[in-house]
Amino acid sequence: MAIEVSERAVARIKELAMKRQTPDAFFRIGIRGGGCSGLSYFVDFSETADPKDKVFEFGASEKVKVLVDRKSYLFLNGTQVDWKSELMKTGFEFHNPLAGRTCSCGESFSV
Repeated sequence: MAIEVSERAVARIKELAMKRQTPDAFFRIGIRGGGCSGLSYFVDFSETADPKDKVFEFGASEKVKVLVDRKSYLFLNGTQVDWKSELMKTGFEFHNPLAGRTCSCGESFSV
């Protein structure tokens, strides 16, 4: 398995990178302790990749490089990342098959 990123999410990542004026930056996805269910997702941009990072490329024409550190990958393997823009919630959405329980906001989980 691996991480999957939808075309909508790829488009949003490209848009955010251009707004930051860092079109070549890596997009980092990870987890950290916290949230109402124990673990929470985070996203950020990174100028460099750590040698131990897993690197994925997504996008039909212009590729987006996504980084996941080793520890986070243990909890994110098989996760699908999407971008959702709705009235009540706008942001990256994680569909994680390893999550045993998620909170109602969808931003934290436990295994």
